[in-house]
Amino acid sequence: MLAISFGEHAPLPSRASMLWSIAASASGGFSLALFYRALASGQMGLAAPIAALIGAAIPTLADIALEGAPSRWSVAGFFLAVLAIWLITKPEPQRGDSDTGHPTGVALAALAGVGFAGFYLCIHQAKGSPVFLAGIGRIASFAVTSVAVLATRAPIKLSFHSGLLGLMAGVLDITASALFIYATQRGRLDEAVVITSLYPAITVLLARYILKEHFSRWKFIGLLAALAAVPLISTG
Repeated sequence: MLAISFGEHAPLPSRASMLWSIAASASGGFSLALFYRALASGQMGLAAPIAALIGAAIPTLADIALEGAPSRWSVAGFFLAVLAIWLITKPEPQRGDSDTGHPTGVALAALAGVGFAGFYLCIHQAKGSPVFLAGIGRIASFAVTSVAVLATRAPIKLSFHSGLLGLMAGVLDITASALFIYATQRGRLDEAVVITSLYPAITVLLARYILKEHFSRWKFIGLLAALAAVPLISTG
């Protein structure tokens, strides 16, 4: 991202915008670690939807309070998106499973959702080149994640193949961050957040057609709801 920004001679963002980008990415990186911990608690069926919905709801309500309510079509799209997120992220019950989760998993998921919302709200305040802001923010996210790894003394075992996959994931992730910043600078924050929060639909489709995984009738309904929500929100 920094190489692209220098290549296109993008102006350096203001100090305030860089600080907003750093704060956003630090919040996002820390919240992602909390989210993984919540998933590991054994209550994935609650953790994933709670984090996604809280992360989308807080900035959506904040933007509506500041900029006014969107159109009726957008509101209808928001409700469909909430339904889609819940259905798609809810895992299928497996035979023989038992409820071994702990209440702390749900609390961590809620806290992670608040952190995701913090990322959306902070990055919306940053002005300037999206690629420059994404690159600066990733430096902060990397620093926070590194501190978390060192603090928890997590074992670092990475094969060459896993390293390549990690690099590819990083490229896709930071590209998505730059596109999200671009979207928030040219439209409403609530619309960009809700549409972005539908990303699990793409994950489910890729798992179905690449990994040949089966998904239930409810996930299929969630995908249909996601497909209907996007044009409603966009046209609103």
